[in-house]
Amino acid sequence: MSSQDVPDGLPISETDWKQTPPSVRAFILFQQDLIIKLTRRVEELEAKVGQNSNNSNRPPSSDSPYQKVKRESKGTGKPGAKIGHKGHQQALLPPTKVKPVPPQTCDCGSHEFEKLKPFYTHQHIELPKIEMQITHFILLEGACTSCGKVGRGRVPEGFEVGYGERLTALVGELSGGQRCSRRSAKEFIESVLGIHISVGGIQRCVDRVSEAILPHYEAIAARARSARVNHLDETSWYQHGVLMWLWVMVNSTVAFFSVKTSRSKAAFEELIGHWAGILVSDNYRVYRNWVNLRQTCLAHLIRTAEGLSQRKDEALSWFGGRIRSELQRLTHWANAPPTKGEVATWYARMCHLIDLYKARKDEAGRLARLLDAEMGSLWVFLLEEGVDPTNNRAERVLRFAVLWRRMMQGSFNEKGDRWVERILSFRETCRLRNLPTYPLLVEALTCARQNTTPDVSDRKSVV
Repeated sequence: MSSQDVPDGLPISETDWKQTPPSVRAFILFQQDLIIKLTRRVEELEAKVGQNSNNSNRPPSSDSPYQKVKRESKGTGKPGAKIGHKGHQQALLPPTKVKPVPPQTCDCGSHEFEKLKPFYTHQHIELPKIEMQITHFILLEGACTSCGKVGRGRVPEGFEVGYGERLTALVGELSGGQRCSRRSAKEFIESVLGIHISVGGIQRCVDRVSEAILPHYEAIAARARSARVNHLDETSWYQHGVLMWLWVMVNSTVAFFSVKTSRSKAAFEELIGHWAGILVSDNYRVYRNWVNLRQTCLAHLIRTAEGLSQRKDEALSWFGGRIRSELQRLTHWANAPPTKGEVATWYARMCHLIDLYKARKDEAGRLARLLDAEMGSLWVFLLEEGVDPTNNRAERVLRFAVLWRRMMQGSFNEKGDRWVERILSFRETCRLRNLPTYPLLVEALTCARQNTTPDVSDRKSVV
């Protein structure tokens, strides 16, 4: 456009524009360009203010309670399970007492019944009164009959700590598996078991559990580093107020946590060791430089596209909506594999969309360039068995750790970091294998007291 032409959007006639002095026209053009830039900046800031867990990578817990989207009612029925839902009934446990209950009175008034047989078992469960098993070792001393030297008795080996395996495992379950603070665990033990125990005693129990599950933790790390596919993610952690990073390496059988001082490539390489399998991750730059096969998380990209689709700028909104639809279609193929023709058509559409926008210098251009660079990592799940299209597996196991961090404000020292990574690995691996943690903690502590190594190769064990 020449300086003689009236700029678009200005309510000035062509005659008036030509009569305007050149210096004034230059100033008007400058002001118009500035207004356009400021308008775009305001829109970007408004978009950031409006970000939530649906249109960005923010966690659901960061959503404002006043901005949550109300779910549309799907009917007027009562809440709860609907017709066709497979129920989950209470499993019948081995009884400690059996009481047959015959019918009392018939509708006709008779009290006599014959051919009695069971038709239903009603199970009543009660917690028995807890009576602690307390042993006092009375240490005796006396003079030697030969030399007269005073000798003293010693606490038998394995009983020096003062708390047994089951009680110590319970403290570990409360402090690690249930995210209780040391003081909360102390209050529970005192209230339920009637035992006076100090916060320091709770900490000594936690330290014992941490040492006892070390063989399991090392076995979990070895199993993770030998898996064919792993999901990786990280979240911030704090050691006495100092920023650290909690990394996780998880697959379908084990979850390996590790606290690192940074979020760098060196920390990533230290976590994975010599592992060289298929990586499923978000688009953090350290992961994008992975030299082997990698599946990028489509959920992250879909949320980014969703954010663009909600913008006021028509070009951004159109591009975001189209990319969101194409990525959602790709994700759905995880459950309904496409034909070669569908893949070819999808690829052509994606390339066309990327080519239209990758030269732009706005958010749409950044997303287009990212998709262009990540194109080879978008559909690895279609080519390799056992690969998911999203990194939800890693995000789910990190959720427990994130809540722990918010409740406990991280850890206090390096020993606390070791406890966190070990108990999280132990707990989440048990969860993945549908195993209860408490009996395995008792077993690990028993092996530690007997100075034996737990069998970590058993199919029914943690690893």
